[in-house]
Amino acid sequence: MIRFSLRCDQGHGFDSWFQSSEGFERLAAAGMVACAVCGSARVEKALMAPALRTERQDQPEGSDPAGQLSRPETEVEQAIAALRKHLADNSDYVGMNFAAEARAMHEGTVPERPIHGEAKAEDARTLIEDGIPVTPLPFLSPRKTN
Repeated sequence: MIRFSLRCDQGHGFDSWFQSSEGFERLAAAGMVACAVCGSARVEKALMAPALRTERQDQPEGSDPAGQLSRPETEVEQAIAALRKHLADNSDYVGMNFAAEARAMHEGTVPERPIHGEAKAEDARTLIEDGIPVTPLPFLSPRKTN
């Protein structure tokens, strides 16, 4: 995994994790990378410097040694954390069945309920083209993080 500093066409800066540089490029080209502040899909990598340590710092056991997985600090991070908690508490995680579940609810073949999950870029695009209201989330499911 690699963390990139990103910037949208509106000038908002934010960070996000990707499997690789190629992974970022594929997702950005498919319109699946959106600004965490305004939702713009016109996002590009910002200039960034590598995080280097000059000396080993003592870390409490079980903490993230790079300090990247700490508590939210900015208002945007706090809002995203609150959204993530709200979704976890008030919707069902359907994993990679998201596109099928969303379509079935839209067509009325299953009862409507709040859901979240994952979808391939082409499946998400098809849902949107078919008028099914979906939106990308600015974070991974807690079940996909480790």
